[in-house]
Amino acid sequence: MTQDEMKKAAGWAALDYVKKGSIVGVGTGSTVNHFIDALETRKEEIKGAVSSSVASTERLEQIGIPVLDANEVSSLDVYVDGADEINGDYDMIKGGGAALTREKIVAAIAKKFICIVDDTKQVDVLGQFPLPVEVIPMARSYIGRELVKLGGDPVYREGVVTDNGNIILDVHNMEITDPKAMEDQINALPGVVTVGLFAHRGADVLLVGSPDGVKKFEK
Repeated sequence: MTQDEMKKAAGWAALDYVKKGSIVGVGTGSTVNHFIDALETRKEEIKGAVSSSVASTERLEQIGIPVLDANEVSSLDVYVDGADEINGDYDMIKGGGAALTREKIVAAIAKKFICIVDDTKQVDVLGQFPLPVEVIPMARSYIGRELVKLGGDPVYREGVVTDNGNIILDVHNMEITDPKAMEDQINALPGVVTVGLFAHRGADVLLVGSPDGVKKFEK
């Protein structure tokens, strides 16, 4: 089973959590693209979707699923998204696709967060994947210096502008043993829009595509 086949299996498995008549939160990335393909088979049963990125919005609209603004809904039954890393407590690093801020907003209004990954994304300790931080451009150098003080090695993601008009710093060489505390610490820095640590709002359900099929874990 290839990595993409494992992603596809996880994406289609998430369809089991989509309720008839609901509005579905939809994330961003290659695994989520498989979920969107699956969602097309149920598009007549749902009211629409709230999307975390321009790319996902375009994909949803192309297959005829109405995309609503997050301000138009009070809550979502489910939010389906991937992760760059996820630990045993369902804390995640997200933002490899630069959509971390919008993903965090959609996750916040969802009653249940369904994380879909292939088995290469499971880790014991977060940090091997560089931690993305969305930053207001004028704060880039200041935030970079502060991230060095926290023990990281921040690298400017050149050529990338987020859907919100900001830039990304990817923090290498961090071993994140207390994700909630690190999330708070980085988010408190002036000029940080958000950090790609999803610890305070982690996943509720984890669907892992593996060579043995989809493994389901739930809090």
